[in-house]
Amino acid sequence: MRNSFIEEPLLQFGKGTHICPRAGISAHGVFDIGSNLKKSAITLGLTGTSSSLITAKKWLDRCQAFISAKASKQPNLFTSFCGFNEDIGFMCKWIVDDELTRSINASEVKRVSDIASWNDKISAAVELFVQEITNLAHNKNPDVIICVIPQLFEERLIKQEEIVEEETLEEEDEVEIEFDFRRALKAKTMHLAVPLQLIKESNLRSRRGSQDDATKAWNFCTAIYYKANGTPWRLMKAEDKPASCYVGISFYRSRDKQSVQTSLAQMFDELGKGVILRGSTVETDKDDRRPHLSKDQANDLLARALAEYRKDMKNYPGRLVIHKTSKFSDDEMEGFKQVIQTNQISATDYVTIMDSHVRILRDGLYPPYRGTHIELAEDRHLLYTRGSVQYFETYPGQYIPQPIEVRIVENDESPDLICEEILALTKMNWNNTQFDGKYPITIGCARRVGQIMKYIDEKTDPQTRYSFYI
Repeated sequence: MRNSFIEEPLLQFGKGTHICPRAGISAHGVFDIGSNLKKSAITLGLTGTSSSLITAKKWLDRCQAFISAKASKQPNLFTSFCGFNEDIGFMCKWIVDDELTRSINASEVKRVSDIASWNDKISAAVELFVQEITNLAHNKNPDVIICVIPQLFEERLIKQEEIVEEETLEEEDEVEIEFDFRRALKAKTMHLAVPLQLIKESNLRSRRGSQDDATKAWNFCTAIYYKANGTPWRLMKAEDKPASCYVGISFYRSRDKQSVQTSLAQMFDELGKGVILRGSTVETDKDDRRPHLSKDQANDLLARALAEYRKDMKNYPGRLVIHKTSKFSDDEMEGFKQVIQTNQISATDYVTIMDSHVRILRDGLYPPYRGTHIELAEDRHLLYTRGSVQYFETYPGQYIPQPIEVRIVENDESPDLICEEILALTKMNWNNTQFDGKYPITIGCARRVGQIMKYIDEKTDPQTRYSFYI
């Protein structure tokens, strides 16, 4: 057994590098600062009740200026917000206008909230927003539409807080047929080709016990910038190595949990540009109980993913890394390898990432450092992606951190580099700028995407951009 420590991966910004997205944007600007395609202004559509829209516009105004960090003994954990403007950081402004705003009557919100049937209530609430979103998308062409969820809907439609960082790879346990407002709304409006940013009205106000305003602004503005096709930061690229592409393969069940599972491919390049592809339905092996792709399904899913990559990048990646949360079957390996050989990709790594029940102890009161790497065997590794963080000078979590297990199935790169990349990929989450995520984006986004994909009819082609699912 070998124990080592992986230094916190650097991220590339417009004029320099940093380990922290917030400090990096403040000091060096967003990565695409020098691109001819960078937007200097983002057009925002807004919909909600009249009172919630007033609150939202006040929040947007506040986000344009500097917001002081929360007072703390760990100043790096709470970072002042630089402001969303043309002079610093994002080097961008947003355009908000009455013509880009659609109001929902408060009386309609009250009527829908009083509907007795949960499913009928969710359907009616979704339709209220769909009408206004459709009008904005068709007539105003905004870059992003902000949907402000009224306080009454928060209380009667949303059963739990949206999960920012999943703590387990296990599927959610849902007894009844799922019907969720956020997921249904995103699925129903996806064909309009305008990303949505949903935010609760209560989260737009400062209140005791809520997230501090600077952190809230960082997460909100970064998500908006990414959804408007911006690139806040990118992974560091070794100049002497070929461009890498990272693909996560996952599955999701139908909402009634009765049908066979459907496959998904989540693909990300070093810029963090995400492509989501829905595959075909698959059968579960009675002996394994985990879904697997047939050879033809694996071939088709990866071929389509690489075609999307080539469409965007004008060539194929020099190296392909495939992540799964279950073992690779012989059929899957054969199907993937056929595509890789056909497209002459020079290097490939096949990696299984799963939760581990093994824990290690560190002297003192704090858990092991994020980046702690234990080689159990040449093909089995423990990696602490959550834990004490030297930059934060504390452990920022609430629970005892659980390492992930990395199993190297086949590889061209070294296991050390593969683990370093997994740690770096945990930082590619544009919904949360605190960089100590648990799962790499290839795996971490899988449940979020599957939750929304459940609501999209099999005959409908879903959007491929990841920004539509966060």
